[in-house]
Amino acid sequence: MAIEPFLGTTAQKAYFGTVVLQAVIVLTMVGVTFGMVDNDVELSISLKYKTLPCYLALFALAELFEVFMVFDALRLRNIIQLFGITLFHLALMVMAAIQVGQTRTALVWRTAAQCAIDFDPIQCDGPGTLFNRIRPFLIVVPCIIGASLVVLAYFLKELYSEFGWAIFHVVGANPRMKTMYQYYQIMICLLKFDFFFFAGVTMQLLILVLQSDSAEFGITITAIPIVLLLLILCGWALQREVKWIMSISLVLMLASLTYFIYKLVRFYQPQNDAIYATTRASLTIFTIMAFLLLFSTFTVGLRCFSDFDKGLAASKIHSAPTRPSLQTKESSKLNETEGVPLGPRISIE
Repeated sequence: MAIEPFLGTTAQKAYFGTVVLQAVIVLTMVGVTFGMVDNDVELSISLKYKTLPCYLALFALAELFEVFMVFDALRLRNIIQLFGITLFHLALMVMAAIQVGQTRTALVWRTAAQCAIDFDPIQCDGPGTLFNRIRPFLIVVPCIIGASLVVLAYFLKELYSEFGWAIFHVVGANPRMKTMYQYYQIMICLLKFDFFFFAGVTMQLLILVLQSDSAEFGITITAIPIVLLLLILCGWALQREVKWIMSISLVLMLASLTYFIYKLVRFYQPQNDAIYATTRASLTIFTIMAFLLLFSTFTVGLRCFSDFDKGLAASKIHSAPTRPSLQTKESSKLNETEGVPLGPRISIE
């Protein structure tokens, strides 16, 4: 059975097309929302108003990241990564639903009683207000993501059958080798998601919370390239089975876990109540997800480290083969003998 080329099947095209289409729709809805708010509100006058540009930036990053991850998973025929993307899509839907309430908190400052006395179309809720106009665009985002999730789940089943054959081409029929290769794929997938959730937490802190003249702002900015370099080196060490780099990466992962715990505690300290009022929910979700993903990466990394020098290195370096578009005469002759060249005959005489 030949392996289909990249985007060579209906399931691949449908999965990729669904992700791209929903990304375009979601980014359009978020962009329209931001434009309406920007026209009526001076975003720089209050920390609460900064929720909207952060919302736009997060979803732009998430949608572009998801499109890249789907492209990468289909190109490498990584079914583990496609499962991760589907779960990530579910998390996006939850995040979009939470943003409806957070946006209301950012815009609606007055109670119903105060609005009855002194109505303000910006700071009140109800007919004729800014939040009432943008609410439909906010609500449609989780609906679009949820509808596309159903389509992705349907085609994921077909891709699971299709890509299972690709793994067989890489590692053969040995169940032990197949298990080791699957853990390798899980580890690579986790490293990619680690960077996104770290970038998500960092982006929210830089836009909404930290002052540019503070020491923590400088530390946070410096941490971005360092973490990116760490994740790249960890992936390279994992693929090439370089034990000393992999060991350093695992130790640094443990140290990074304490950073996320520290940040999570700061979100709920009484003295920081006003700072995190409009972003506490999304920051908490991103921080917990980043912590859990990094802890999972550390655990799976230990398993992958134990699989070094067990014959999997060549399979890690070479990706699954694709179906050739043209066949040479030599390859045609090989196909006639089922891909195995005939050796010289040995005479008993």
